[in-house]
Amino acid sequence: MCRAILPEYAELHCLSALSFLRGASAVEDLLDRAQALGYRALAITEECSLGSAARAHSHAHNIGFPLILGSEIALTDGPRIVLLVQERDGYVALSRFITRARGRAEKGRYQALLADLQGLAGCLAIILPDSQSLRFDAADAIAVRDCLGAENVWLGAELLRGCDDAAQLREVLEQGRALKIPCLACGDVHMDRRSRRFLQDVLTAIRLRRPLADLGWALARNGERHLRPRPVLAELYPPELLAETLRVAERCQFSLDSLVYRYPDGACPAGQQRNDYLAELARQGLQRRYPQGVATVVTTQLEAELALVRELDYAGYFLTVHDIVRFAKGRGILCQGRGSAANSVICYALGITEVDPNRMQLLFARFISRDRREPPDIDVDFEHERREEVIQYVFQHYGRDHAALTATIIHYRPRSAMRDAARALGFAPAEIQRLTQGLAWWDGRQIRPERLQEQGFDPTSPTIQRLITVVNALVGFPRHLSQHVGGMVLSATPLDALVPIEPAAMAERTVIQWDKDDLDVLGILKVDILALGMLSVLRRALDDLGMTLADIPAEDSTTYAMLQRGESLGVFQVESRAQMGMLPRLKPRCFYDLVIEVAIIRPGPIQGDMVHPYLRRRQGLEPVRYPGPEVKKVLERTLGVPIFQEQVMQIAIDAAGFSGDEADGLRRAMAAWRRKGHLGPYTDRLIRGLRLRGYSEAFAQRLCQQIQGFAEYGFPESHAASFALLVYASAWIKCHHPAIFTAALLNSQPMGFYAPAQIVQEAYRCGVEVLSVDICHSDWDCKVQDRVLRLGLCLIKGLSPKEAERLLHWRAQGGALHSEALRHGLGLSAAALHQLAYAGALSSLHGDRHQALWAVQGSLPLPTALPMPVVPEQAPALPAETPAAACIADYQQLGLSLGPHPLHFLRKRIAQSGYRRIAEVRMQHHGRPDRLAGLVTHRQRPGTAHGTVFLTLEDESGMINVIVWPQRVEGWRRALLQGRLLGIGGRLERQGASLHFIADAMEDLSPWLGTLSTRSRDFH
Repeated sequence: MCRAILPEYAELHCLSALSFLRGASAVEDLLDRAQALGYRALAITEECSLGSAARAHSHAHNIGFPLILGSEIALTDGPRIVLLVQERDGYVALSRFITRARGRAEKGRYQALLADLQGLAGCLAIILPDSQSLRFDAADAIAVRDCLGAENVWLGAELLRGCDDAAQLREVLEQGRALKIPCLACGDVHMDRRSRRFLQDVLTAIRLRRPLADLGWALARNGERHLRPRPVLAELYPPELLAETLRVAERCQFSLDSLVYRYPDGACPAGQQRNDYLAELARQGLQRRYPQGVATVVTTQLEAELALVRELDYAGYFLTVHDIVRFAKGRGILCQGRGSAANSVICYALGITEVDPNRMQLLFARFISRDRREPPDIDVDFEHERREEVIQYVFQHYGRDHAALTATIIHYRPRSAMRDAARALGFAPAEIQRLTQGLAWWDGRQIRPERLQEQGFDPTSPTIQRLITVVNALVGFPRHLSQHVGGMVLSATPLDALVPIEPAAMAERTVIQWDKDDLDVLGILKVDILALGMLSVLRRALDDLGMTLADIPAEDSTTYAMLQRGESLGVFQVESRAQMGMLPRLKPRCFYDLVIEVAIIRPGPIQGDMVHPYLRRRQGLEPVRYPGPEVKKVLERTLGVPIFQEQVMQIAIDAAGFSGDEADGLRRAMAAWRRKGHLGPYTDRLIRGLRLRGYSEAFAQRLCQQIQGFAEYGFPESHAASFALLVYASAWIKCHHPAIFTAALLNSQPMGFYAPAQIVQEAYRCGVEVLSVDICHSDWDCKVQDRVLRLGLCLIKGLSPKEAERLLHWRAQGGALHSEALRHGLGLSAAALHQLAYAGALSSLHGDRHQALWAVQGSLPLPTALPMPVVPEQAPALPAETPAAACIADYQQLGLSLGPHPLHFLRKRIAQSGYRRIAEVRMQHHGRPDRLAGLVTHRQRPGTAHGTVFLTLEDESGMINVIVWPQRVEGWRRALLQGRLLGIGGRLERQGASLHFIADAMEDLSPWLGTLSTRSRDFH
């Protein structure tokens, strides 16, 4: 008996998970499944998007499977169609079609018109039936045919095992004959397998913002929107409709490989060659950097870099970044390049980075590699409050057609997945809040039943089990497209010829549809225009001081003494719990010590067990040894311990004979180790090279482990040096001008590690006098006059900057400031008046806060339309505001209080419960049991800490770091996650000047705080 021959088939209508909240499968899974089913090709047709094109292209290439690119479009004045790309011109036309459609609507929507199909050469169209009637409108079909040509249009028959399949097929064939349009089979695919139907339904509910139970026919009728086996397709479709899919697929031969991306020319004057102009700028820059003469080693390195840049044609990239930095500096915007770019003499010469190559051991291959053939990636930090000026300059200078922000795909995390899944399954808002409250950032990707049981839900109930299943399926799933934190892509040719552009959520911004990680497919240039709050702080402080960064004295011993004491609150990069504990142990005495300080508290050195050996050698507790001369040359500055990425790469070069490109290849192979499970040919090459030079195999294996840690989490020395410059600058200002530094920190919020309350308390400890917000004296920003810090109106929660500006202008013109004048003369809103009064800003005019609130209320019109006579009324004798009430109001409206610390009012109760002041505990001997209580200001659980949770607590006497070992975490979970005031029993541990408190018992005392508003800052 002959076995039936299965029909050949190409699926031409398929959406992946990047048609957000529609498709239920990753594009890679769809391609793998299509290949497993023996399909001849698969078309990925996201809705009005080419967002998955790059990753689909890469995966299809890797598995050797034919890919067709296209897009599903719902025309505003026509039918729903699928557009498929035949060749390069068709891709360009489709990309621009999508850009126009997206540009007409707000973010997340589009408006495509029939007229847009005119001239859409190089594309084929499949007209889809109406989703309700399952019929084709003849006039619409004719209009599409007339736009694209009869030879380029088909009618799509999408048979999904409905009760009307036979009638629908008959209708398609009859209309095709009548309209003289051929018909073909397609599947409206949303998932790779039927088993993902439940997820597809949940995504529909999330997209439509309605519970599943209320959706009815809005849900798919069944689970047929998956890639179906060919025998099933043979039962549903006539052979000619299946065969027609192959004829269409054969016409679609486009590949992204045919696209060519070209850098913009940058700011190169007309008539000059880019490479020559870059070399001229770089050489001039070195003359400015080294007015006493350029060292030969620097000149040699520059010429080598210029030669490689010329070979790889990257001159336009450097000129572009130089132009952006030049613009920012011309506007007085502080900026600084960082990352691997600081390994480049070119970047230093152009003023992009500030790391002097004479002071560092640079490794250019870490930045640009001949073998890697990837465009360089320069990160430039700008003042976070003025970065938008830089972004808009790029848009204006290069043109909206040539510049856009890159995108990043936002994926579901446990909390967002729980929230959306619970809403889709019909949970009440109060239940959703309870469900999410019990989740911590350290819980991982899977929801454990006991987490929900802790919140009062029965994990054995079918409803909760269904919820857990849905949440676990959602975690890690694409949710929406967002703009990258600062990556901008630029192109010499119009950018939408490569990738569609759409509006961003922010006004005057546009974003490409590809995720930042997909840009390498075409080698697209990306410049990271990043925001850094500390640059805003430094600019404000330096303006107040009438200085520049260059005016700050180098190697100031007083500044280093302050850092050695761990007094680094507010100082860039070294203000965390771990860094504050490390400073007294490392005791930085020079700039390079700060470079090490920045880099050593990182996952790479920690996981590679490099921190403690370095400290022991620095303190003279163990000898410094080097396995050989090549290693000594590289590691001598870090006492034989590799701390930076460049060091381990340099060892591979010097001690194992690697080229710079080979060393970078080793680093990248190590980075992929977890995914691939092997290190490629590099391990044998490294071991062989080291053995030839007399090193042991054990040393080589140890080096591999270290490179692996650096590759996943490492910190380049160049990056650390860039950050160390800002560490020193911010530390010097804090040390010598604490009032100005505090004002700059407060005016640059939100940023950094500490809230305004802790910043002001630190100012008190530094001897700064701080005055409250006062309408008669405060400006919008906090300011320093005669070394006294006056808090600004910017701290008042809810106060509109525009209302504050009107108020300050009124005051400058001599306007009266009592509440009646502000309300009836200036016309200040009732809300603004109340905010000012509740913040205490009117107290100097009206007495205390109670009197001010009464006066504000009296100045407001009565809520009636009846004419009422004005009757003079004397203010009543209101009870004076208690200090405790004032503290609560201050925290509510300002986020801080200049009066007693909140725990001052609870001290008697705290003491009666057996808890002591933090300052008293800090004075105890190592290992002594004790008890303390404090407000939680920070929670941390780093991935490198193996489950340990770190807390920072404060009271009126100071702060202390508390360590909660992993075995304790589960038992105290609720207090650790939600507690605001904690009582801790444990013991003090000292390591030199560094100390912390080990928790053995924990009590949540948060109810004692009443209505006091406090929040912690929580970090991974």
